[in-house]
Amino acid sequence: MDAEAKKPAKGDGTHVFLIVWKAYRALLADAQASIKRINLCDSDFRVLEALLHKGPLPVNIIGQMVDLTTGSITSAVDRLESRWLVVRKHHSTDRRIRIVELTSKGRQLIEKAFAQHRIDMEKAVSNLSRAERGMLVDLLKRLGDRNGTTLS
Repeated sequence: MDAEAKKPAKGDGTHVFLIVWKAYRALLADAQASIKRINLCDSDFRVLEALLHKGPLPVNIIGQMVDLTTGSITSAVDRLESRWLVVRKHHSTDRRIRIVELTSKGRQLIEKAFAQHRIDMEKAVSNLSRAERGMLVDLLKRLGDRNGTTLS
């Protein structure tokens, strides 16, 4: 059997998987390079970005949002707190819950960092028109929503 016969057709599930995987890896490399340029590690950037866009949150909720384990989110918040980028506070009605919020220094850093990250990610997808990006987002949402879970 020749190489052409073994090559999956454009719409085959394995081909779709490989193309999505390769595209993800390319975008991930761009995102990681962007985050590295702003002197943050990936997990710290994700925590700060979540706090920037969602406001103060309980530690465990941040961990779920940014896909970090209990130990990893604790380490990330410890690192950020030691740099005076976030503070932990007690919840107003349940003192067992620790709320994390940005300090003014943390807010300044992540606002600047996220603005640059947004520019970098815009460059990463610049070979697609706005309409194509919208179609891609809709298609990827459908692909990831097989079980009825809504992707944002």
